Amino acid sequence: MTHVFDGFKLLGIAFCLFTAVVNAYAEDADLAKLFQERTVVGTIVISSFDGKTTYIHNDSRAEERFLPASTFKIPNTLIALEEGIIADEKEIIAWDGQDKGWNEWNKDQSLETAFPLSCVWFYQELAKRVGNERYIRHLQQIHYGNEQTGSDVTTFWLEGDLRISALEQIDFLKKVSAGELPYTPAHLAILKQLMIVEQTPEYIIRAKTGWATRVTPQIGWYVGYVEAKGTVWFFATNLEIAKKGDEKFRQDISMEALRMKGIL
Repeated sequence: MTHVFDGFKLLGIAFCLFTAVVNAYAEDADLAKLFQERTVVGTIVISSFDGKTTYIHNDSRAEERFLPASTFKIPNTLIALEEGIIADEKEIIAWDGQDKGWNEWNKDQSLETAFPLSCVWFYQELAKRVGNERYIRHLQQIHYGNEQTGSDVTTFWLEGDLRISALEQIDFLKKVSAGELPYTPAHLAILKQLMIVEQTPEYIIRAKTGWATRVTPQIGWYVGYVEAKGTVWFFATNLEIAKKGDEKFRQDISMEALRMKGIL
């Protein structure tokens, strides 16, 4: 009888564990509606700092790895600072005078200007100075995505071999927020300041967009975290940019989802 009772207990525990896993990644119908209304394919993950509460749409896509595009500027900034490639957020790298495709990029840049502008040439110059060997070491140390670069050190996050999932973006951002990365606190402080996209008395949003335009389908990202009401919430959105105008849905969906869940 004891063995039978123990068996039932084990079955009960297994069922509870299974239920917890299912609930953690259960499809959120309200979040799904945000994508359906805009007729875009994508995923969003919203997670509390302790991971006990997670809202998700399209869990299979949330586990799928994609090019990080300009969201890689988050670790890239830390790597460049840590390696002494650039001293701080104000150090200038001179524009070479060649048209970079956008007037805002056609000028001297610093981290302070290049990060919010997603200035490709600035970060490509940093990448040349960092070099592939050091990138591989850093990617492995911080467990960023698949930890791979590829043949071109100046484009591996745009069209190379580097890939990361929405769930992995969340994990990485939690380490950024908590300072659990092998980087100098002063450098983390610079990054966190650069990441601020909105600040009110009620909340701070630190985030970065990304747009992989050199692949088909194009991939759009918006990742970051919200400090509000004495806690921190993390989000990662990616979607296919199939037509002109879809790119704006990266932020639109993310912000509406955060409001929907009472985070903002």
